Amino acid sequence: MKINVASYFFCFRPVKSYITQFIQGIQRQLKFRSKMNYAVKLIRGLLLIIFLSGFIGVRAEEKPIPTKTDNQRTNDHCLKCHAHNYFSYDNTIEKKLVKHKMEPGMRIDTLLFYQSNHKTFKCTDCHSEDFAKWPHSAEVRMEAKMICIDCHGGDEKYAKFQFEKIEAEFALSTHATKHAGDFNCWSCHEPHTYKISARSDSVIKKIIAYDNNICLSCHNNINKFELISDKEKPNIIAKHDWLPNQARHFLNVRCIECHAHVKDSLLVSHNIQPKEKAVKLCQECHSKNTILKNSLYQYQLKSKATGLGFDNESMLDSSYVIGANRNVYLNRISIAIFLMVLAGIAIHSILRILTKK
Repeated sequence: MKINVASYFFCFRPVKSYITQFIQGIQRQLKFRSKMNYAVKLIRGLLLIIFLSGFIGVRAEEKPIPTKTDNQRTNDHCLKCHAHNYFSYDNTIEKKLVKHKMEPGMRIDTLLFYQSNHKTFKCTDCHSEDFAKWPHSAEVRMEAKMICIDCHGGDEKYAKFQFEKIEAEFALSTHATKHAGDFNCWSCHEPHTYKISARSDSVIKKIIAYDNNICLSCHNNINKFELISDKEKPNIIAKHDWLPNQARHFLNVRCIECHAHVKDSLLVSHNIQPKEKAVKLCQECHSKNTILKNSLYQYQLKSKATGLGFDNESMLDSSYVIGANRNVYLNRISIAIFLMVLAGIAIHSILRILTKK
């Protein structure tokens, strides 16, 4: 078979040229795209670095490394032992370093302490100056503990907290009358960690959880419970088996709502009642005159009414309490519907009687 040379040059060669140019064009596009992808990745990386450096700079500016106050530096003398599980000292008789376990009740959580109400205090503001010496003498270790009224009583600065009224109420409570001498402010309000919640936190759920944990720290802790009582620790769940929707109640109300004598003039009642006097009637809470408005929701009820017709409507910011948050308009509509139904039945009965004749 003979090949026509002219056909080869005029037909096949242009086709080969077109294919070569097409392949070279694709290669150029791939190289361009590769360079573009590299450039895009480089730009993204630079933007990410700029963003993170700016974010870190803002965070560092917002939260500078705190410097210790004079009182904190003074407290370090005590906390070098009392902030740890173990402490050590030089035994001069045996001439060696001795390591002992710190009693749990003597150990201070510094993180919680410096977030508490007393975070600005020195240890010796409440404890004897003699504690600065070590080893602590028996007389110093047996000193009487200060209570809230020792510092806060008769001071105009703390008048709004009504410590005198709280002290008087506590004296009437079952905690004081049944456990005199063994029960004091510290039993519930651990001074190294305590912080107010009802006055400082607007989230009702947090207030409930914090305050209930104070009660459960004793009533649900056998080690602490046995310090002041010879009785068997009560089973909280079993003791409240009469309460409908038990878990819902535990999450939405404090123990003191039912177990303390509510007093309008105090935000938190300290007159804990004997178990026989605990609130067990549903209408005490689930009614227009709910006791909750003078205790748990006392601060919330000071806000302005919205005019939507709800009773105790400020409570609705946090929860809806059946009976306590009735709506006057819905009540009227319900009554109207009920009367219309009765009227319809009456008219139907009359028409039946008349048509039967």
